[in-house]
Amino acid sequence: MDPKNFEIPAEMRKFAEQSVDQARKAFESFIDAAQQAASDIEGRANVARAGAKDVGEKAMVFAQHNIASSFEFAQQLVRARDVQEVLKLQADYIRSQIEALNQQAKELGETAGKAAMDSAKPKF
Repeated sequence: MDPKNFEIPAEMRKFAEQSVDQARKAFESFIDAAQQAASDIEGRANVARAGAKDVGEKAMVFAQHNIASSFEFAQQLVRARDVQEVLKLQADYIRSQIEALNQQAKELGETAGKAAMDSAKPKF
């Protein structure tokens, strides 16, 4: 099979796009429910809980960003015209995800460290 003549049939492309859209909607419903559950639990936070909440919120934001990036990547893939474009998209996606995960790990570490320090401070 000649990679330059590779084409995704229109029906498959449409089905894939619909599947990605349905998965995105399901994920958004899950996130809404998770955020509502997190909001319901937030009532009686102390300093340690506030720090844990900050870490949890950051993790939720990062998860949303990562999932959104994955959906965007999936949509780009179903629109790819040939194998070379698929390979370029994949390489770009992997590079951007590694950069994002490194930054996210750094931010989570800083937030967790601050929470630990705040929890260890004497309360007067």
